[in-house]
Amino acid sequence: MPARDGLDGALVGGAITAVGLAAVQWWAAKGTLGRPATWIGASAIGYAGGLAAGAALVGYDTDLGSLALTGLISGAGLGAAQGLVLAGQRGGALALPWAAAMPVLFALGWSVASVTGIGVDDQSTVFGAGGALVFTLLSGLLLARSAPTRAEVA
Repeated sequence: MPARDGLDGALVGGAITAVGLAAVQWWAAKGTLGRPATWIGASAIGYAGGLAAGAALVGYDTDLGSLALTGLISGAGLGAAQGLVLAGQRGGALALPWAAAMPVLFALGWSVASVTGIGVDDQSTVFGAGGALVFTLLSGLLLARSAPTRAEVA
C-alpha cells in the first residue's frame, strides 16, 4: 500500500510491511529474537507509527533528503519497538545497538533506493531491492556479531 494515501496508507502499509520484515528477521535469527508474535507485533506497531510520522513530516515527498529522513524516522520507530523486545530478554545486550542501528540502516536503504533508480515516486512503504540488500547485509552482520546463541537464550 503506498504511503501517499496519507496517514491511513502509511499506518496500514507500514504495519503490513513490518509483519513481513519481522517474520523474516525472526526466522533468520533462528528464534533468538524472542517469541515470534511479540517480535512481529512490536515491529508492526513501531514501523507503522514511524512510517506515518516520517512520511507526514516530509509531506510524502520522494527526493533523496526526504526519503533519508523518512527512513531515519521510520527506522527509529522500528528500532525502538524491536529494542524494547530485545531488552526484555535474557542477554538483552543487543537491544541498544539494534535500536540505534535501525534508523541508520533504514535511511541508508532508502538512500540506496533513491540513487539506484528504483521507482521511489510510487511512495512504497519500504525501499527497493538495492536498499533491501544493503539493509539485510548490514543488519545480518550486526545480528551475527551481537545476538546471543540459542543456548544462551534458553
